[in-house]
Amino acid sequence: MRRMAPLFIIWSVTCSQVLATDITDGWPTWGGPAGGSKYSPLDQINLANVQDLEVAWTYRTGDFEGKMAPFGNSFGLQAVPILLPAAAGGHLVLCNPFWDVIALDPATGETAWRWRPQPAVEKGLRDLQYKCRGVSQWVDTEVEDGAFCKYRIYQVTGDRRMFAIDAPTGKACTSFGDNGVVVMDEAIGSIPHAHDVAAIRTYFPPAIVSDTIISGSVVGTKFHDANAPSGAVYAFDARTGKLKWTFDPVPRNPDDPAAAEWTPEALATTGGGNVWTYMTTDPERDLVFLPTSSASPNYYGINRPGDNRYANSVVALRGSTGELVWHFQTVHHDVWDWDTSPEPLLIDLTWQGEKIPAVAQLTKQGLIFVFHRETGEPLWPITEVPVDTDGIPGEPLSPTQPFPEKPAPLAKFITTEDDAWGFTFWDRNICKEVFRKYRHGTMFTPPSPEGTIIQPGMVNNWGGGAFDPESNLLITNFRRFSLFIGLPLTKDIDLEAAKNPNAGFPGGPPKPIAGTKYAMERGPEKVFSPLWAPCTKPPWYVLAAINLTTGDVEWEVPLGVLDKQMRIPLPLKFGAVGIGGPMITAGGLVFIGATADERFRAFDIRTGEEVWVANLPTSNMTVPMTYERDGRQFIVLAAGGHHIFYPQKLSDWLIAYALPE
Repeated sequence: MRRMAPLFIIWSVTCSQVLATDITDGWPTWGGPAGGSKYSPLDQINLANVQDLEVAWTYRTGDFEGKMAPFGNSFGLQAVPILLPAAAGGHLVLCNPFWDVIALDPATGETAWRWRPQPAVEKGLRDLQYKCRGVSQWVDTEVEDGAFCKYRIYQVTGDRRMFAIDAPTGKACTSFGDNGVVVMDEAIGSIPHAHDVAAIRTYFPPAIVSDTIISGSVVGTKFHDANAPSGAVYAFDARTGKLKWTFDPVPRNPDDPAAAEWTPEALATTGGGNVWTYMTTDPERDLVFLPTSSASPNYYGINRPGDNRYANSVVALRGSTGELVWHFQTVHHDVWDWDTSPEPLLIDLTWQGEKIPAVAQLTKQGLIFVFHRETGEPLWPITEVPVDTDGIPGEPLSPTQPFPEKPAPLAKFITTEDDAWGFTFWDRNICKEVFRKYRHGTMFTPPSPEGTIIQPGMVNNWGGGAFDPESNLLITNFRRFSLFIGLPLTKDIDLEAAKNPNAGFPGGPPKPIAGTKYAMERGPEKVFSPLWAPCTKPPWYVLAAINLTTGDVEWEVPLGVLDKQMRIPLPLKFGAVGIGGPMITAGGLVFIGATADERFRAFDIRTGEEVWVANLPTSNMTVPMTYERDGRQFIVLAAGGHHIFYPQKLSDWLIAYALPE
């Protein structure tokens, strides 16, 4: 770990600027509070009455019958709405997959205004991935009440534009950028190694702290290009849209201490390390926390020897200046696509009898690292453990990887042929053959030309976790099954099949990695049985509560049933894998969709007992949220599905639940 000097700032629970809505009745950012804890102190809906929940209102964006129709089973509504304060109009605000911003009456779901950025829409443009997972809000404290654009919504679109919108009216803030829009191409192109600007996009909301808007990006060619574009983070002035600072997770500046760990050749050619997911902020400390991804390309690292810091890290920056405060790398020299995709969870944790500001970082490989928020000091010791280094010839793998003493890993990370599982002897024997055919072993068994079974595959994704400050419980959903990674030699693959738009994606044929002699293929299909079930023992998808004071698991339960996911539908509670995350309320409840079985559930936070379930038009593949309006608590979620979990339906529903009036 590399750390800068500690911060000596008095902690205050008052969050300014972005927290324009009182958290006692609102949901000001995608994750509730700025730190992303996804916790609400509302308790009108509680264990005693949750069974009475009913649909209060619904809203449909209309895209599934309109613009989305030509795209078929590809894109669905995945936004987490936010709630504006009364002075900003009091609207519930979300975005559709084509980056329209929509303001609704939070009590009725009626449309207040709809703003359209009108991006270029092209059927079959797979790399653009039309989707939007939220917008951000900000209040300009330097202008008088009632001024136009005092309260703003910011939208970053997949075609690299950033818009500022007056929150009450939905009109462009003309003082921002060029008549309300900043075209980010110029800022992106100014970064060393930011060639191929068109490959850079985003669909997560920007973070806002200290009058600064901070945007990450998706580097669309990172999986299959050893010379992929830079994954730099960009920060703009919230009032004017002028570029303030940038941070490149590949440290191009030779004065950066981390640059000494890279070769000059690697610094000149390596891209990625980008923040493609949610960031979190600490407004009182002027901090933004970045979860960085792997350097490019994802499964091959011969071109980038060393640990590759600041990739695969949680990075704390000064929000106003971009200055590095501290960082910790969760995976050295990543060749497994183990991005730090869950958001850094900023929490007030009871630790050794005191409340301290902390950061809980979940990882794709199922580890949980907990740090002091100001210094980056780990709360539990972290040990560098020797790991397998037998990768492809010339791959400079790290001889050790970091493991926290506590909490324990969320998933088993050693597999043998004896772990092969099936419903019958027939499919179990097929799964045994899978284990005999492909390489397998520990969590850090490297990818190989013959193919490697990665265990665990992808335990956590961007849905992350939620934290209850009363019980110190971290609630998270996670997967427990293997994935497959193959690195065949390009000369051995079907180059005509590699032209398929699905090449390199899960279920598709291998795709060459430009600048190398290898190709890549990935996905779960090769480690699934003919019944479309994982070849390892269920449950395959779990909801769990981890006590962050003790590091112990308090409970865990399977999440979801198999009746809509398997080729032979069975109502077995083995876990129906999805994407998204939980939300916690002071009513003692955990709410979560995030399953491919098209259901929305509530659990007792004390025991993990499922206490309520509702059927959805299609799956919720995001995070629910809650707020109070006119004395009534609402629970709201998007039911839009996700294209990965075909053949489930995709759609455009926003659904609000409440107790009967």
